[in-house]
Parts: sequence; C-alpha cells; structure tokens
Amino acid sequence: MKAPAVAAAVHHTVAVADARAHLWQVTLRLQRPAARQRFSLPVWIPGSYLVREFAQHLQRLQAWVDGQPARVRALDKNTWEVEAAHAAVLEIRYEVYAFDPSVRAAYLDTQRGFFNPTSLCLRVHGRDQEPQALTLQPGPWTQGWRVATALPRAEDRARSPAGRWRWAEDEGWGTYLAADYDELADHPFELGTFWHGDFEVRGVPHRLVVTDAPAGADLQRLQHDTARVCEAATALWHGTRQAPPMDRYLFLLHVTRDGYGGLEHRHSTALVCARSDLPYRAAEATAPAALKASDGYTGLLGLIAHEYFHAWNVKRLRPADFARYDYDRENYTELLWFFEGLTSYYDDLLLLRAGLIELPVYLELVARTINQVLATPGRHVQSVAQASFDAWIKFYRPHDNTPNATVSYYAKGALVGLCLDLALRLECGHSLDDALRALWQRCNGGPMREDDLRAVLAELAGRPLDGELDAWVHGTEELPLRALLQAHGIRWVEEPAPLAQQLGLRVDDSGPGIKLKHVLRGGAAEAAGMAPGDEWLMVQRGEELWRVQRLDDVALHARGLTADEPLLAWVARDGRVLRCPLRWPPPTATVQLRAPQDGATGPA
Repeated sequence: MKAPAVAAAVHHTVAVADARAHLWQVTLRLQRPAARQRFSLPVWIPGSYLVREFAQHLQRLQAWVDGQPARVRALDKNTWEVEAAHAAVLEIRYEVYAFDPSVRAAYLDTQRGFFNPTSLCLRVHGRDQEPQALTLQPGPWTQGWRVATALPRAEDRARSPAGRWRWAEDEGWGTYLAADYDELADHPFELGTFWHGDFEVRGVPHRLVVTDAPAGADLQRLQHDTARVCEAATALWHGTRQAPPMDRYLFLLHVTRDGYGGLEHRHSTALVCARSDLPYRAAEATAPAALKASDGYTGLLGLIAHEYFHAWNVKRLRPADFARYDYDRENYTELLWFFEGLTSYYDDLLLLRAGLIELPVYLELVARTINQVLATPGRHVQSVAQASFDAWIKFYRPHDNTPNATVSYYAKGALVGLCLDLALRLECGHSLDDALRALWQRCNGGPMREDDLRAVLAELAGRPLDGELDAWVHGTEELPLRALLQAHGIRWVEEPAPLAQQLGLRVDDSGPGIKLKHVLRGGAAEAAGMAPGDEWLMVQRGEELWRVQRLDDVALHARGLTADEPLLAWVARDGRVLRCPLRWPPPTATVQLRAPQDGATGPA
C-alpha cells in the first residue's frame, strides 16, 4: 500500500479492514528509519489514569524494509524492534480489534467507527516529536459515512497560521497532519452517519456532532444549551471579551442505551450519554423553565461542562508531571484533586451561571457530593492528594473494600474547591475564579506545581493558606463545609439517612434478594459479621423468622426494635448460611442545603 505524498516522514494509514469482524487495518510508513528501529503502542490514554494495555488488541504485525519482508522482534508487552540499517523506508502493517464502546479506545462495526490514535497508531521511538500524518481510507461498509475530528487536514496545515478554522464539509476521508505524536494522540475520530450543529464562542468555531440520537431528540436545544455552557466557561477564565485559547472545538457525542462518560482533549471531547438523557421535542410544552437535579439532561449538561472546562484545566494548565507524557507507563501526580476535583466543582456551577439550573437545584447537586464523601469511610484513611497519586491502582480498580480505604479525588476534590472558594470570598473578597485566572497568568497556561497554587492563594488572601491546603488536601480530617456554607447564608439541614447508610451497607436489591456490595468500616453490619458478597436471606426477631427480598422488608420487621434487642440477620456465604447478630444503630443523617430567604447565592 503506497501512502499519499505528504510532508511527514511518519505516516499512518487507517483503513476499515472488516467492519463485521471489528478490525481496523493500520499501516505505518517510516522514512529513514534507525538501524534498529523501535516502536510501541501506548498502554494508556491521557485523561484516563489506568494502564489499559491497548496492545492486547493488536494482531498480524508484519514489517517490510525497502519492500522486503523483515523480522519483527517483540521486546516487551507493547514494544517491537526491526533491523533496518541503511534502509530508506520501513513499513509496518497490522490489524487492531476494536469493539470498545467507551470514549477511551476504539470501536468498529457496520454502523459506526470511532478511535483514539493511542489505540491504533504506533509511536516511533526517536521520531515522536516529528510531524505525523494520518490517512483515513474507506472500506466496503462505509458508504455514506462521514468523518468528524478536530485534527487539521494536511492541506490546511500549509495555510497561514492566522487563517480562520473552517470545518470540512465533505465526507472527511483523506490525510490529516499533526505536529507531533502528542497532538496526534489528542484527536479522536468519529466515523459514520451523524447530526452536526455549529455555533461560535467569541468568534471561535465550535461544532457539536451527535451519533445515534433518536428521531425525537431536540438536538437544537442541546446545541443552544451547550453554547451557553461554553460562554460561561470562557467568561470564568477570560472575563467578558477575550476569546477561548483554542481556534476550534469539537464535541463528539455518542448516544447509547445507558452509557455515560467523557474524555477531554485540547480541541475536542468524546462523550457518551444515554438516550434518556437527551432533551426531546415532545416534552417542550410541559418542560419546566429550569432543570431539576434528577433530570438526566442536567447530568448530560454537567458532563459537557466538565469536559469543556478541561480544555483549560488539565489540557493546557496541567501538572508539571504531565509536561510530556510517557505512553509506556504510569504518569504520577498528586494534583488530580485539583484538575479533576476543581473541574467537578465548576461543572455544575457553570450550569447555574449559564442560567440552565436554579440555585435550589445547584445546592441539591452540591449536597449530593457532600453526602457521597461523608458516606465514604475511606476519607479518614486516604488524603485526596494520595488518592490522586494512587489513581492508577485504586480509583479505576474498585473492589469490595474500596469505600473503606479510598476517597474520590473527583468528589472530595470538588469539595476542597468549594471550601477554597468560600474561604477566599469570606476572608478577602476574592474567589476561586480569581485564583484560576491568576494561575493561568502565572503559568502561561501551561505546566504548574502545587507551589504555584500556594503562591497565588497567598497573594489573593494576603496570607499563606498552607495550613488549609495541608489539612484539606494532604490530611484526612473533615472539611469545614458546614461552617463555611453557613457563613455565606446557606442553611445546612440534616435529614434521616437511607437504611443502607444507617446500617453501613451498600447493597444491590434490584433483583430477587439482597446482595451486599460493600460493608462500610465502623458500621452496624460490619460489627454483626456481615461481609461483601453475602446474600441477605432472612431476619429473625425473637422466635419469628422472615424472608427478606429488599431493605424495605428489613425496615418493616425492625420497627420498634430497641438498642438492646438484637435482630438476627441470616446470610448466605459460599454456600453456608450464617447468623449475624445485628444491633440496630442510632439514626444517622444526610445533608440537605437550603438557600436563605434573603437571596444569598453562595459562590455563584
């Protein structure tokens, strides 16, 4: 296969080999290879901190040196080497199995294709900072397909850098050009039939691409609301006049039965949502003026806000540890609480500022995060900085003891952001917005360290906030949420907790029977000897034995139970039936936040 002429010595060609078998055909053509040329496939994708071993899906790897077959030697799980002394051209061909519907990898069937280059394109050692061309070739299943990506076409790279970005209006097959492997890796591709809508944010072209949306979905409303989110984010970072720091931005949204998630990139984001999360035209007449916290559409807009905010916070302003990615191993940082947590703090706040939700809904969303963290015993074991560092082995690999040993750097990081924002507003009249803008200036929108944050906070507050950061970020004590919220007029209301939380359990009772997923540290269930994986069969009170199918049944038979009267829980574990004497715990509470009557708005 001869690649089209283009000004890049590293040229990847991606073709649809067999959509029914979910196979991409990839060819790497390298001019002037090293005598012993090494190449590898990334083991992870930036933004998702888990070694995913993309090479497991690579097959039929073959090489040709100046047109002659050459031996490929495997050096480790994702690295290979070819002898190519004095060669003019080295060509590598292989297939990649792609049937991962997430935003992190690659997918292909007869209806749709999607890929991140980290899943398909080999990194040429010693040449990864050179321009990288990528040619897309259609196949027998791709009639009527189009291509969506924010990566520039090869011919567009030849234009003046000051030229205005224009979205390609043809099918999109052809050759694209990246400045280096990092830029190539940062541009996902969507292929198939899809809807798209365009809008501008302060003169910068934005495009929303939606794949597999039902016919009744109101995609124009989604486009309009997305534009409002983008404007709110830009205003936060740059005030009222300055444009966002990119010359184009692309939202790639794939609609599925029950999916949810996103992955950020410098000029785009890949998103997945459930069909029920979309707005629908038939509901317009009865839809409320503002969304509710329970609406799936609120969650979708929050996801869009989250990933768009990342265009600043982690893709440009980023940990110094990520100044240059190492695609072959874990890349550690203690700052994910800042880059994911503060982004999580702002995603719902942007919806409030954009006028898409009202203050009571926003406070309900904040309370939901507070309750999530307070119901996690691991917050007393692991700091949010440690959680950031351990993301590679803990956050993405949950198990039955996860709630007892870890805390989410998303959730607690968001609450740290809330505390910083409220503390700055209370103490000096500044805000976390001011801190982010100052960080952007201090670090030139590039790599930063925690010391940069400490310096900015000290300058704004007029005193070091090291004690607060040490306690909130590097410590495990409770955050001063209640005091700070009440100081801003937000009422902290406690209501009875759900039964599972009172017992120290997380259960699955969606089907027949009660399955214990997690037994929380220090709870009544743990004290009774119950364990993850148990099936709760019956309860015994005195001489009466009752079958239970849901936790509501347990609550019914525990009515009027005194603290001194045990309730025997009968559970099945590994085929054995065990009796667990359950002492009924005192009532516990969840938090609800209420706006004051005088109209105070907290951090809005």
